[in-house]
Amino acid sequence: MRKESTALPSPTDRDLPSSVQPGLQRALGLPSAASIVVGTVIGSGVFLVPSAMVRDVGSVRELFVVWVVAGVLSLFGALTYAELAAAMPEAGGEYVYLSEAYGPFWGYLYGWTQFWVAKSGSIATLAAGFYTYLTAFVPALAKPVLITPFHIGPGWSLLEIRYGQLFAITVILFLGIVNYYGVRSGGNLQVSVTVLKMALISGIILVGLASGRGDWSHFSQSAPAIGGIAGFFAAMVGALWAYDGWNNVSMVSSEIRDPQRNLPRSLIWGTIAVIVTYLLVNTAYFYILGPTEVAGSTRVAADIMARLYGLGAAGAVTVAVLLSIFAALNGSILSGARVPYAMARDGLFFRFQARVHPQFHTPGNAVLSLCVWSCIVLLSGWYDDLYNFVIFGSWILYLLTAISVFVLRQKRPDLPRPYRVIGYPLVPVLFIGMATLLLFNTIVARPRESLMGLFVMAVSIPFYFYWRKGSPAKTSAGISR
Repeated sequence: MRKESTALPSPTDRDLPSSVQPGLQRALGLPSAASIVVGTVIGSGVFLVPSAMVRDVGSVRELFVVWVVAGVLSLFGALTYAELAAAMPEAGGEYVYLSEAYGPFWGYLYGWTQFWVAKSGSIATLAAGFYTYLTAFVPALAKPVLITPFHIGPGWSLLEIRYGQLFAITVILFLGIVNYYGVRSGGNLQVSVTVLKMALISGIILVGLASGRGDWSHFSQSAPAIGGIAGFFAAMVGALWAYDGWNNVSMVSSEIRDPQRNLPRSLIWGTIAVIVTYLLVNTAYFYILGPTEVAGSTRVAADIMARLYGLGAAGAVTVAVLLSIFAALNGSILSGARVPYAMARDGLFFRFQARVHPQFHTPGNAVLSLCVWSCIVLLSGWYDDLYNFVIFGSWILYLLTAISVFVLRQKRPDLPRPYRVIGYPLVPVLFIGMATLLLFNTIVARPRESLMGLFVMAVSIPFYFYWRKGSPAKTSAGISR
């Protein structure tokens, strides 16, 4: 097993004397790494998607099948990524793996999509969800502070700026500052908030299941639904959105202590913890409410608490959701900023984003840039559209990342692999097969969004050749091409 250094120098500063080279530090332990997985995955999804999922499949039993299949798929993805993360524990995650397996263009394509659309759109969506839930306590946040005369809002409507959006911007910038001042501070915040929100979610589960006021016959009932293969895959998309984010810890690999051990553990056990949590939460939902009631609910967790203990108890659920979204926001900013940093470090993005703060040892410019751009996306109101546009393209890159396990075993048999995929080759093959089916269903069901996503990615190509012209051909792992 290789001995890992505690700081990785920034290639943009390689000409500096070694004594003054700022570098990222391995300051995150297993609790921080696992909390990035759990805290980033469990955002608002599990509180929102069950209603849509039961409208897709109808049967409660089939809904649980979807949750299990999506969870197993995510676990297989985590098992596959664990080999890559342990072998190449560098900042950027998929950016590093794709660059090493297929060449720098594919890593760049991933990084471009993450910064401009996927990660910034995810942060903006979470922040919007945060202020939307907060309106239960502060209704004034929903009021517009400004209505512009320009038709540049969602669907080319008039752009409206609400008080809630301004508040959400302060939340994003606050978390950006926390992560600017040190990865340890961001990691500690992630652990604290994740532990607190898991305690509250556990409370919802226990209160629901121990109430004795539910009906287990709900699990054999159905609600009107789309049904069939179309309904199953529609529900699968919702479940996978709720599971999305398990791969984020790989983006911050260069700042995790003992990454050969802690990265696989955090990916695998963190994903398993999420699967168990989701199944228990849904069990509580359908024990208290029938499928028709769940299908008609916009806030399922709040509704079961209101059913059991009144509207005051529903307010406690809102607090749990707010904490859940807050943790997901922090984890997204903490991990997402490492992708533009890694790209810039290789000369494939704006150079200033490659700088590491000499005192705090964080990619501070990349952190602030991601936060500022996410705020702009939030103000535009287009975040839902952008996120939907990029799902298809993002899953193509996830698929290629999984395939890279096979590619790199052939291309780089000498690469140290402290962890190898359990169940190889079946586990990655099943993940690849399911991802392929999901992509096929997405392009059939959402051809417009899929093509728009590919267009967003295609826009990056001229910029790649511009940056490539003036940079050495290296990956984040520092391997010459």
